[in-house]
Amino acid sequence: MMTHKHPWSDRTWIEKFRTAFRGLAIGVHGQRSFVVHLSAMVAVIAAGIVVRVDRLEWCLLALCIAGVLTAELFNSALESLARAITHEENPHIGGALDIGSAAVLIGSLGAAVVGAAIFLRHLGPWLAAMGR
Repeated sequence: MMTHKHPWSDRTWIEKFRTAFRGLAIGVHGQRSFVVHLSAMVAVIAAGIVVRVDRLEWCLLALCIAGVLTAELFNSALESLARAITHEENPHIGGALDIGSAAVLIGSLGAAVVGAAIFLRHLGPWLAAMGR
């Protein structure tokens, strides 16, 4: 009995990474919201350097950044798939797109809470000294 293999099942690791990086480029290209997230990422990294966050804090910030960017890429993938399926209004597709946007929102809010906790810990004494 002959089995049918998916055309991507015999790819090498190099091909898999090439595909992933191509997907990253497609996901980022033309996405205004991704530019906002990348700008926030740069600001967080710069602020982390300035206030000298410790290793655990860097890990938490990196995890938050990765989570938000991952959610944004999944949302972009949903948007791309929706455009491929139909250009007409569909309540099921609209609902799926809204859920994808909500995932980005939840991830962003969670990352903002973690970032605020980390940076306020470092900036609290400085702000208190300025208030005297």
